[in-house]
Amino acid sequence: MASFFNTLLGRLRPGRRLAVAGAPRIPDGLRLYAVGDIHGEKRCLERLLAMIAADMDRHRGPDLRCTIVFLGDYVDRGPDSRGVLDLLCDAAAASADGSGPACRFLMGNHEQALLEFLRDPVAGAPWLSFGGVEALASYGIRASVGVSDPKRCRALRDEMEARLPAAHRGFLTALEPMAVYGDYAFVHAGVLPGQPLERQSADDLLWIREPFLSYRRRHEKMIVHGHTVVDEPELLDNRIGIDTGAYATGVLTALVLQGGERGILQTAP
Repeated sequence: MASFFNTLLGRLRPGRRLAVAGAPRIPDGLRLYAVGDIHGEKRCLERLLAMIAADMDRHRGPDLRCTIVFLGDYVDRGPDSRGVLDLLCDAAAASADGSGPACRFLMGNHEQALLEFLRDPVAGAPWLSFGGVEALASYGIRASVGVSDPKRCRALRDEMEARLPAAHRGFLTALEPMAVYGDYAFVHAGVLPGQPLERQSADDLLWIREPFLSYRRRHEKMIVHGHTVVDEPELLDNRIGIDTGAYATGVLTALVLQGGERGILQTAP
């Protein structure tokens, strides 16, 4: 595990570094990387992790610790959900034993949908129509979009149960709904405006678009989120959106935070 990040190679795409007057801050002594929606794009993830590792090396110091927060939607749509979960399980293990940077992993709506399919394949069958077929294929399971026959759904669930590594299941069931650092809150989709963070529903944290996206007043914290695809990272006064549609564009984005500064790392398309 000690060599996990050292073995990753990549190149920094020209990005931006901003020092914003009066900007929200994260705790002193912390450099934080928030990673947007991956969606089965293992190669993008490898490149971005290499860029993060290189950035950590450049900023290494005795009084600075680094943390990576992954915003969810690791599976579906892209070609290698299994490979992505392998990488993230390695990162989680390296985080746990101290051989790699600290990592936090948030639940996305696609992970929720996968777990629902495993729990009840008939009720969870809609997952197959928005990325589940590609996720199953990465485990060597053939399925068709729109499958609804209960017998076929149960057979697919049983095959997935047999092929899903225990480490992957453990990883998926341990995902968190939210992470808070200083003036920032990290979630997958967003928050319901006007509702305190501790009272946000799982449905809103994982699925919300409106009224969150069009709301312009300040929230309790600066909200960093994915879920809604944008051409470029959205850095607004009350939220920062960093899902740049890696499965379609090849651009996977990380927001970099230290003190009151913000930066962007991105893979090249």
